[in-house]
Amino acid sequence: MFSLENSIQPYAWGSHRAIAELQGRRAPTPEPEAELWLGAHPSAPSHALPSKQSLLKLIEERPNELLSAAVTQRFGPHLPFLLKVLAAETPLSLQAHPSLAQARAGFAAEQAAGIPLGAAQRNYKDDNHKPELLCALTPFHALCGFRAARETLELFGALESPLLEQALRPLAAEPNPSGLRAVFSQLMTADPARRSTLSQETVERARAALGRSSKYEAELGWTLRLAALYPGDVGVTSALLLNLVELTPGQAIYLPAGNLHAYLAGTGIEIMANSDNVLRGGLTPKHVDVPELLKVLDFADGPVPVLTGSARGAARAYETPAPEFELSRIELSAEPYALDEHVGPEILLCTSGSCAVESGPHSLSLARGQSAFVSAADSAPTLRGPGTAFRARVGSFAH
Repeated sequence: MFSLENSIQPYAWGSHRAIAELQGRRAPTPEPEAELWLGAHPSAPSHALPSKQSLLKLIEERPNELLSAAVTQRFGPHLPFLLKVLAAETPLSLQAHPSLAQARAGFAAEQAAGIPLGAAQRNYKDDNHKPELLCALTPFHALCGFRAARETLELFGALESPLLEQALRPLAAEPNPSGLRAVFSQLMTADPARRSTLSQETVERARAALGRSSKYEAELGWTLRLAALYPGDVGVTSALLLNLVELTPGQAIYLPAGNLHAYLAGTGIEIMANSDNVLRGGLTPKHVDVPELLKVLDFADGPVPVLTGSARGAARAYETPAPEFELSRIELSAEPYALDEHVGPEILLCTSGSCAVESGPHSLSLARGQSAFVSAADSAPTLRGPGTAFRARVGSFAH
């Protein structure tokens, strides 16, 4: 067991306050801070303290000790999950992640084509999939999955635009995933002039409809904000096909492969399979590959389940189908709380108050924003607060 030093990703959409304030540093920061990575991804591995050794390197040298033989056999000598603190001051791109088979095929194809891993046009940074779960630390807004087809027709009807109604005709004819696929594909692959026209029409009609259709006021408001950031981007129109989800602290959403989404604003704890594969469709200055995105998208429609977690004593566990990870939120008091089912690697992150961690003869004290790695070889940890801790571990296959 040891404390971790973690890397910050300075993406342009990041916050100048959230991660710094979590870690007790001065804010606002000169540069945006978008994601704090806790794990062993090759792009930005954590480091053990006080030795400053890379967690990636340590796991490569001692996989069975740090991960367990069962985890190594299932996932190879790699930490299966990546934990993040995500802080969005402005919206992220419209994006989706591939399935495992799609990631392996896409990575192999780009390797064979000789595209450098760091190239801007690279889609697949690794050969892994990226199911993910986000749990809100603050009020959090996201677009996630395709809205029920009939509700989307109602929303676009409220815009009272013949041009947009024409674009939605395939969905009116087939108000189901097939119709959504047809509409989204036509929007995203239209010629540049038509994409710009549709985006401008969406903005004008949304502005006119604000105050007239209270059911979709929030969606229309976000349309104007997205358009101000990305004028002429047809992603402004496509975003209106998606569910707008508003999470309160402690609520979470799970995003399987193929889920089209865009995080809009807020700070959350994110856990995922250990991958950095992102296929973008718009609302970004980064590389966009619409044909590749269309290959991986799931057009199933309907509301997004909001997870509140299953109670396990002082903890709430957010259960998902992903075997690579499980996230729990633990509200700690001064009374000791023993972590159950410690059978593999874990990362503990303190997000409020303080957290004392004891494992056999070893102990650590984590302040707000600090984290620790607990190996499979360590004894099951006991935690004390008062504070809030997040526990990241391998999913249910190992428990």
